Amino acid sequence: MPNLVSLSNDTVPLIEHIKSSGYYSIQLDKTTDVADFASLLVYVRYEYDGAAPEDFLFCQSLQTRTTAEHIFQLLNAFVQENGLDWKKCVGVCTDGARAMTGRHSGVAAQIRELALEMQWTQCSIHPEALAVKKVPEELKYVLDSAVNAVNFIKAQPMHSRLFHVLCDEMGSGHVQLLLHTEVRWLSRGKVLLRLFELHREVQMFLKDKIFPLSDVFKDTVWLSQLAYLSDIFSHLNELNMGQQGLYINVFDVQDKINAMLKKYEKEIKVKAGDVSAFPALESFLSDNDLTLDDGVRDNIVAHLVSLRQQFREYFPATAKANNWMRSKALKCPRTSLLVSKRV
Repeated sequence: MPNLVSLSNDTVPLIEHIKSSGYYSIQLDKTTDVADFASLLVYVRYEYDGAAPEDFLFCQSLQTRTTAEHIFQLLNAFVQENGLDWKKCVGVCTDGARAMTGRHSGVAAQIRELALEMQWTQCSIHPEALAVKKVPEELKYVLDSAVNAVNFIKAQPMHSRLFHVLCDEMGSGHVQLLLHTEVRWLSRGKVLLRLFELHREVQMFLKDKIFPLSDVFKDTVWLSQLAYLSDIFSHLNELNMGQQGLYINVFDVQDKINAMLKKYEKEIKVKAGDVSAFPALESFLSDNDLTLDDGVRDNIVAHLVSLRQQFREYFPATAKANNWMRSKALKCPRTSLLVSKRV
Protein backbone atom coordinates (compact mmCIF):
# COMPACT_ATOMS: atom_id res chain seq x y z
CA MET A 1 0.00 0.00 0.00
CA PRO A 2 1.53 3.37 -0.97
CA ASN A 3 2.14 5.91 1.76
CA LEU A 4 0.51 8.73 -0.10
CA VAL A 5 -3.25 9.05 -0.07
CA SER A 6 -4.47 8.69 -3.66
CA LEU A 7 -5.81 11.77 -5.34
CA SER A 8 -9.60 11.67 -5.33
CA ASN A 9 -11.96 13.18 -7.89
CA ASP A 10 -12.17 16.22 -5.62
CA THR A 11 -8.39 16.53 -5.20
CA VAL A 12 -7.57 16.63 -8.93
CA PRO A 13 -9.64 19.78 -9.57
CA LEU A 14 -8.11 21.25 -6.42
CA ILE A 15 -4.60 20.79 -7.85
CA GLU A 16 -5.71 22.46 -11.06
CA HIS A 17 -7.22 25.35 -9.13
CA ILE A 18 -3.97 25.83 -7.21
CA LYS A 19 -1.96 25.75 -10.43
CA SER A 20 -4.18 28.38 -12.01
CA SER A 21 -4.15 30.59 -8.92
CA GLY A 22 -1.76 33.45 -8.42
CA TYR A 23 -0.37 32.41 -5.03
CA TYR A 24 -1.03 29.88 -2.29
CA SER A 25 -0.07 29.15 1.33
CA ILE A 26 0.11 25.87 3.22
CA GLN A 27 -0.42 24.69 6.77
CA LEU A 28 1.52 21.71 8.13
CA ASP A 29 0.53 19.59 11.09
CA LYS A 30 1.71 16.30 12.54
CA THR A 31 -0.77 13.93 14.12
CA THR A 32 -0.61 10.51 15.75
CA ASP A 33 -3.31 7.86 15.30
CA VAL A 34 -4.54 5.27 17.81
CA ALA A 35 -1.77 2.89 16.73
CA ASP A 36 0.84 5.56 17.58
CA PHE A 37 1.81 6.11 13.93
CA ALA A 38 2.70 9.66 12.91
CA SER A 39 1.26 11.32 9.82
CA LEU A 40 1.78 14.63 8.07
CA LEU A 41 -1.38 16.64 7.33
CA VAL A 42 -1.20 19.46 4.81
CA TYR A 43 -3.86 22.09 4.14
CA VAL A 44 -3.74 24.73 1.43
CA ARG A 45 -5.21 28.20 0.98
CA TYR A 46 -5.14 29.65 -2.51
CA GLU A 47 -6.51 32.36 -4.77
CA TYR A 48 -9.53 31.28 -6.79
CA ASP A 49 -12.37 33.20 -8.35
CA GLY A 50 -11.64 36.33 -6.32
CA ALA A 51 -11.59 34.51 -2.98
CA ALA A 52 -9.11 32.60 -0.82
CA PRO A 53 -10.67 29.17 -0.14
CA GLU A 54 -8.98 26.59 2.05
CA ASP A 55 -8.88 22.83 1.45
CA PHE A 56 -7.25 19.65 2.70
CA LEU A 57 -4.32 18.92 0.36
CA PHE A 58 -2.96 15.54 1.43
CA CYS A 59 -2.04 13.20 4.28
CA GLN A 60 1.12 11.11 4.26
CA SER A 61 2.44 8.62 6.81
CA LEU A 62 5.71 9.37 8.59
CA GLN A 63 6.61 5.72 9.02
CA THR A 64 10.23 6.01 10.13
CA ARG A 65 11.26 9.54 11.07
CA THR A 66 9.65 12.90 11.83
CA THR A 67 12.75 14.99 11.22
CA ALA A 68 12.67 18.26 9.30
CA GLU A 69 14.52 16.70 6.38
CA HIS A 70 12.08 13.81 6.11
CA ILE A 71 9.00 16.04 6.36
CA PHE A 72 10.36 18.40 3.73
CA GLN A 73 11.19 15.51 1.39
CA LEU A 74 7.60 14.23 1.58
CA LEU A 75 6.19 17.69 1.03
CA ASN A 76 8.58 18.53 -1.81
CA ALA A 77 7.85 15.20 -3.53
CA PHE A 78 4.12 15.95 -3.53
CA VAL A 79 4.65 19.47 -4.88
CA GLN A 80 6.89 18.24 -7.71
CA GLU A 81 4.76 15.22 -8.62
CA ASN A 82 1.68 17.41 -8.98
CA GLY A 83 3.39 20.20 -10.88
CA LEU A 84 2.94 22.92 -8.25
CA ASP A 85 5.24 25.94 -8.25
CA TRP A 86 7.14 26.60 -5.02
CA LYS A 87 7.70 30.20 -6.12
CA LYS A 88 3.97 30.82 -5.71
CA CYS A 89 3.99 29.66 -2.09
CA VAL A 90 3.84 32.84 -0.02
CA GLY A 91 2.85 31.48 3.40
CA VAL A 92 3.58 28.51 5.66
CA CYS A 93 1.85 27.90 9.01
CA THR A 94 3.24 25.34 11.48
CA ASP A 95 3.55 24.69 15.19
CA GLY A 96 6.63 25.89 17.09
CA ALA A 97 8.52 22.57 17.02
CA ARG A 98 12.20 22.85 16.17
CA ALA A 99 11.80 20.48 13.23
CA MET A 100 9.40 23.00 11.70
CA THR A 101 10.99 26.29 12.72
CA GLY A 102 14.75 25.66 12.85
CA ARG A 103 16.57 28.66 11.38
CA HIS A 104 18.90 26.67 9.14
CA SER A 105 17.46 23.18 8.71
CA GLY A 106 13.80 23.45 9.73
CA VAL A 107 11.02 22.75 7.26
CA ALA A 108 10.17 26.45 6.96
CA ALA A 109 13.82 27.31 6.25
CA GLN A 110 14.06 24.66 3.52
CA ILE A 111 10.85 25.87 1.91
CA ARG A 112 12.12 29.45 1.96
CA GLU A 113 15.12 28.39 -0.17
CA LEU A 114 12.65 27.52 -2.94
CA ALA A 115 9.95 30.09 -2.15
CA LEU A 116 11.74 33.37 -1.53
CA GLU A 117 8.53 35.33 -0.78
CA MET A 118 7.31 32.82 1.81
CA GLN A 119 6.35 34.17 5.25
CA TRP A 120 6.08 31.83 8.24
CA THR A 121 3.38 32.08 10.92
CA GLN A 122 2.97 29.93 14.01
CA CYS A 123 -0.15 27.99 14.92
CA SER A 124 -1.82 29.90 17.76
CA ILE A 125 -3.57 27.00 19.47
CA HIS A 126 -0.35 25.36 20.64
CA PRO A 127 0.97 28.50 22.43
CA GLU A 128 -2.49 29.08 23.91
CA ALA A 129 -2.45 25.59 25.43
CA LEU A 130 0.92 26.39 27.02
CA ALA A 131 -0.18 29.84 28.20
CA VAL A 132 -3.07 28.47 30.27
CA LYS A 133 -1.14 25.69 32.03
CA LYS A 134 0.13 27.88 34.88
CA VAL A 135 -2.41 27.93 37.74
CA PRO A 136 -1.98 29.26 41.33
CA GLU A 137 -1.36 26.51 43.88
CA GLU A 138 -4.77 26.63 45.60
CA LEU A 139 -6.65 26.66 42.31
CA LYS A 140 -4.41 23.81 41.13
CA TYR A 141 -5.53 21.83 44.19
CA VAL A 142 -9.18 22.45 43.29
CA LEU A 143 -8.50 21.43 39.69
CA ASP A 144 -6.72 18.22 40.71
CA SER A 145 -9.42 17.38 43.25
CA ALA A 146 -12.11 17.88 40.63
CA VAL A 147 -10.35 15.58 38.16
CA ASN A 148 -9.86 12.93 40.87
CA ALA A 149 -13.55 13.06 41.78
CA VAL A 150 -14.58 12.67 38.16
CA ASN A 151 -12.17 9.78 37.65
CA PHE A 152 -13.43 8.07 40.84
CA ILE A 153 -16.94 8.00 39.40
CA LYS A 154 -16.16 7.49 35.73
CA ALA A 155 -13.35 4.94 36.03
CA GLN A 156 -15.55 2.31 37.67
CA PRO A 157 -18.48 1.07 35.54
CA MET A 158 -20.65 0.36 38.59
CA HIS A 159 -20.12 3.88 39.96
CA SER A 160 -20.86 5.37 36.57
CA ARG A 161 -24.12 3.42 36.24
CA LEU A 162 -25.27 4.29 39.76
CA PHE A 163 -24.47 7.95 39.22
CA HIS A 164 -26.51 7.85 36.00
CA VAL A 165 -29.50 6.47 37.93
CA LEU A 166 -29.10 9.08 40.68
CA CYS A 167 -29.03 11.97 38.20
CA ASP A 168 -32.03 10.55 36.37
CA GLU A 169 -34.03 10.24 39.60
CA MET A 170 -33.13 13.80 40.60
CA GLY A 171 -34.22 15.14 37.21
CA SER A 172 -30.80 16.59 36.52
CA GLY A 173 -29.95 18.33 33.26
CA HIS A 174 -27.17 15.77 32.69
CA VAL A 175 -26.78 12.16 33.75
CA GLN A 176 -23.03 11.67 33.28
CA LEU A 177 -19.78 13.43 34.09
CA LEU A 178 -17.15 13.97 31.40
CA LEU A 179 -13.77 12.28 31.58
CA HIS A 180 -10.73 14.56 31.60
CA THR A 181 -7.88 13.96 29.14
CA GLU A 182 -4.78 16.12 28.79
CA VAL A 183 -4.45 15.54 25.04
CA ARG A 184 -7.79 17.24 24.34
CA TRP A 185 -7.45 21.01 24.53
CA LEU A 186 -11.15 21.57 25.21
CA SER A 187 -11.40 18.81 27.80
CA ARG A 188 -10.62 20.79 30.94
CA GLY A 189 -13.29 23.46 30.44
CA LYS A 190 -16.02 20.96 29.57
CA VAL A 191 -15.15 18.62 32.43
CA LEU A 192 -15.15 21.39 35.03
CA LEU A 193 -18.37 22.95 33.81
CA ARG A 194 -20.20 19.61 33.83
CA LEU A 195 -18.85 18.79 37.29
CA PHE A 196 -19.98 22.14 38.67
CA GLU A 197 -23.43 21.73 37.12
CA LEU A 198 -23.72 18.34 38.86
CA HIS A 199 -21.91 19.19 42.10
CA ARG A 200 -25.03 18.55 44.24
CA GLU A 201 -25.50 15.16 42.62
CA VAL A 202 -21.82 14.34 43.15
CA GLN A 203 -22.03 15.39 46.80
CA MET A 204 -24.99 13.08 47.34
CA PHE A 205 -23.34 10.21 45.45
CA LEU A 206 -20.12 10.44 47.47
CA LYS A 207 -21.96 10.69 50.79
CA ASP A 208 -21.71 6.98 51.52
CA LYS A 209 -18.58 6.24 49.49
CA ILE A 210 -15.04 5.83 50.76
CA PHE A 211 -13.40 8.70 48.93
CA PRO A 212 -10.89 11.05 50.61
CA LEU A 213 -12.21 14.16 48.87
CA SER A 214 -15.90 13.70 49.65
CA ASP A 215 -16.01 16.69 51.96
CA VAL A 216 -14.85 19.23 49.37
CA PHE A 217 -18.29 19.19 47.78
CA LYS A 218 -19.68 20.59 51.04
CA ASP A 219 -17.08 23.37 51.16
CA THR A 220 -18.45 26.61 49.73
CA VAL A 221 -14.92 28.04 49.34
CA TRP A 222 -13.85 25.02 47.26
CA LEU A 223 -17.07 25.15 45.24
CA SER A 224 -16.59 28.88 44.61
CA GLN A 225 -13.19 28.19 43.13
CA LEU A 226 -14.57 25.30 41.08
CA ALA A 227 -17.23 27.66 39.71
CA TYR A 228 -14.56 30.18 38.75
CA LEU A 229 -12.41 27.53 37.06
CA SER A 230 -15.40 26.27 35.07
CA ASP A 231 -16.05 29.86 33.93
CA ILE A 232 -12.48 30.78 33.00
CA PHE A 233 -11.76 27.56 31.13
CA SER A 234 -15.08 27.88 29.30
CA HIS A 235 -13.90 31.33 28.19
CA LEU A 236 -10.62 29.80 27.05
CA ASN A 237 -12.51 27.13 25.12
CA GLU A 238 -14.43 29.87 23.32
CA LEU A 239 -11.12 31.51 22.41
CA ASN A 240 -9.78 28.16 21.17
CA MET A 241 -12.82 27.51 18.97
CA GLY A 242 -12.81 31.12 17.76
CA GLN A 243 -9.37 30.55 16.23
CA GLN A 244 -10.66 27.74 14.04
CA GLY A 245 -12.61 27.94 10.81
CA LEU A 246 -12.18 28.20 7.07
CA TYR A 247 -12.03 31.99 6.97
CA ILE A 248 -10.01 32.72 10.11
CA ASN A 249 -6.70 34.51 9.56
CA VAL A 250 -3.95 35.96 11.71
CA PHE A 251 -5.79 39.27 12.10
CA ASP A 252 -8.86 37.49 13.51
CA VAL A 253 -6.65 35.61 15.96
CA GLN A 254 -4.96 38.85 16.99
CA ASP A 255 -8.30 40.55 17.65
CA LYS A 256 -9.70 37.61 19.63
CA ILE A 257 -6.65 37.33 21.86
CA ASN A 258 -6.63 41.08 22.52
CA ALA A 259 -10.33 40.92 23.38
CA MET A 260 -9.68 38.08 25.80
CA LEU A 261 -6.81 39.96 27.43
CA LYS A 262 -9.11 42.92 28.04
CA LYS A 263 -11.47 40.55 29.85
CA TYR A 264 -8.60 39.48 32.08
CA GLU A 265 -8.13 43.11 33.11
CA LYS A 266 -11.37 42.72 35.04
CA GLU A 267 -9.35 41.58 38.05
CA ILE A 268 -9.81 45.20 39.19
CA LYS A 269 -13.55 44.54 39.48
CA VAL A 270 -12.92 41.20 41.15
CA LYS A 271 -10.87 43.00 43.81
CA ALA A 272 -14.02 44.93 44.63
CA GLY A 273 -16.07 41.73 44.74
CA ASP A 274 -17.64 42.09 41.27
CA VAL A 275 -17.75 38.64 39.62
CA SER A 276 -20.29 39.45 36.91
CA ALA A 277 -17.77 38.31 34.27
CA PHE A 278 -18.03 34.77 35.67
CA PRO A 279 -21.67 33.59 35.45
CA ALA A 280 -21.28 30.22 37.22
CA LEU A 281 -19.50 31.83 40.17
CA GLU A 282 -21.95 34.73 40.32
CA SER A 283 -24.92 32.36 40.25
CA PHE A 284 -23.43 30.13 42.95
CA LEU A 285 -22.83 33.04 45.31
CA SER A 286 -26.28 34.47 44.66
CA ASP A 287 -28.13 31.15 45.04
CA ASN A 288 -26.41 30.42 48.34
CA ASP A 289 -26.54 34.00 49.68
CA LEU A 290 -22.75 34.16 49.90
CA THR A 291 -20.16 36.88 49.44
CA LEU A 292 -16.86 36.28 47.70
CA ASP A 293 -14.33 34.83 50.14
CA ASP A 294 -11.19 36.96 50.49
CA GLY A 295 -8.90 34.04 49.77
CA VAL A 296 -10.89 33.04 46.67
CA ARG A 297 -10.81 36.65 45.47
CA ASP A 298 -7.02 36.79 45.85
CA ASN A 299 -6.60 33.49 43.99
CA ILE A 300 -8.79 34.67 41.12
CA VAL A 301 -6.94 37.98 40.83
CA ALA A 302 -3.57 36.20 40.87
CA HIS A 303 -4.75 33.79 38.16
CA LEU A 304 -6.07 36.56 35.91
CA VAL A 305 -2.81 38.51 36.26
CA SER A 306 -0.83 35.37 35.49
CA LEU A 307 -2.95 34.57 32.44
CA ARG A 308 -2.43 38.03 31.01
CA GLN A 309 1.31 37.79 31.53
CA GLN A 310 1.49 34.32 29.99
CA PHE A 311 -0.50 35.37 26.93
CA ARG A 312 1.73 38.40 26.42
CA GLU A 313 4.75 36.11 26.65
CA TYR A 314 3.45 33.59 24.11
CA PHE A 315 1.77 36.17 21.86
CA PRO A 316 4.12 39.19 21.99
CA ALA A 317 3.02 40.39 18.57
CA THR A 318 -0.71 40.66 19.28
CA ALA A 319 -0.61 44.19 20.64
CA LYS A 320 0.70 46.28 17.73
CA ALA A 321 2.46 44.05 15.22
CA ASN A 322 0.95 43.21 11.83
CA ASN A 323 -1.01 46.48 11.72
CA TRP A 324 0.83 47.51 8.55
CA MET A 325 0.01 44.14 7.01
CA ARG A 326 -3.64 44.45 8.05
CA SER A 327 -4.10 47.73 6.17
CA LYS A 328 -2.34 46.26 3.16
CA ALA A 329 -4.52 43.15 3.21
CA LEU A 330 -7.66 45.29 3.08
CA LYS A 331 -6.43 46.76 -0.17
CA CYS A 332 -4.95 43.59 -1.65
CA PRO A 333 -6.76 40.23 -1.20
CA ARG A 334 -3.57 38.40 -2.17
CA THR A 335 -1.92 39.60 1.04
CA SER A 336 -4.34 37.47 3.07
CA LEU A 337 -2.43 34.43 1.85
CA LEU A 338 0.72 35.74 3.49
CA VAL A 339 -0.96 35.58 6.86
CA SER A 340 -2.71 32.24 6.70
CA LYS A 341 -4.83 31.29 9.68
CA ARG A 342 -2.99 30.15 12.81
CA VAL A 343 -4.76 26.85 13.52
